[in-house]
Amino acid sequence: MRRRLSTAVAAAVPVGFVTLLLFIPYVLLLVQSFWQLRGGTIVHHLTLENYRRLAGTALYPETILFSAGIALRVTGLSLVLAYPLAYLLAYKVKRHRTLAYMAVIIPLWVSYLVRAYAWKIILGQEGILNGLLLASGLIDHPLTFLLYSRWAVILALTHIYTPFTLMPIYAVLEAIPPSLREASQDLYASRWQTFRRIILPLSLPGVLAGSTFAFVLSMGDFLAPQLLGGNDSALMVSNLVWSLFGVAYNWPLGAAISVVVLLLTLLLLWLAGRIERAMGYSGQPGHGAAAPAGGRVVGLTNSQR
Repeated sequence: MRRRLSTAVAAAVPVGFVTLLLFIPYVLLLVQSFWQLRGGTIVHHLTLENYRRLAGTALYPETILFSAGIALRVTGLSLVLAYPLAYLLAYKVKRHRTLAYMAVIIPLWVSYLVRAYAWKIILGQEGILNGLLLASGLIDHPLTFLLYSRWAVILALTHIYTPFTLMPIYAVLEAIPPSLREASQDLYASRWQTFRRIILPLSLPGVLAGSTFAFVLSMGDFLAPQLLGGNDSALMVSNLVWSLFGVAYNWPLGAAISVVVLLLTLLLLWLAGRIERAMGYSGQPGHGAAAPAGGRVVGLTNSQR
């Protein structure tokens, strides 16, 4: 009885924290999305008008799709940067591996606002990049297209969220048993074959987790588009919700858009979980993938065996 009581008390703190600060606000947000705005006053009358307006006005679906496109680009670039770096840290760096890993994630210790403003200083007309190009004689006038564009937003978000993509990939790569790679070499598999049939399939859960982090975080980002985006890039879904809540005072419509984005995020997380459970850590979806099977490596051809 004492053990059960201590367990219940220990569980009550995090459960109460999540319920008070997450679950209840989400429920209130859902309820508020069914209210109306009449004459600048919020009327507590349940209706689907906000969702009909959301679906019937081209601005809102286009903004959500535009934000998803930015998030997809950021996710792709983050994977291109994070996976090779995680591979190097896991298998190539022998000495001072922990120090190298800390050097990769140390930008997370710096304020998000400082990192976003740093890119504004770098890409500005009188910024560091234009200064270097002018000093080297490559250009005669400062480049104006670097800042206040969607590519500036993508560049900044890629820099900010690449460590979030790297961490799960590195954790999965480091957890792959060295015996699998050694068995692959004993079976005369080349380095490329070892990577393609063993390392890559077994690291897919980490790739999936890192991609989910990058997509979800960049999809809901607010500050980088506000500071670095132009007239089109600044209007991402988070900025639209902020304008509805803070400027237009249309809280019900802003709540409806927030609920739709939340449902899309939950759907993405559910799909990611289903894909990860389907793959497991055996790499079975890929043809000829290697998997641990009683200490053996499967998936190699008969000639390689």
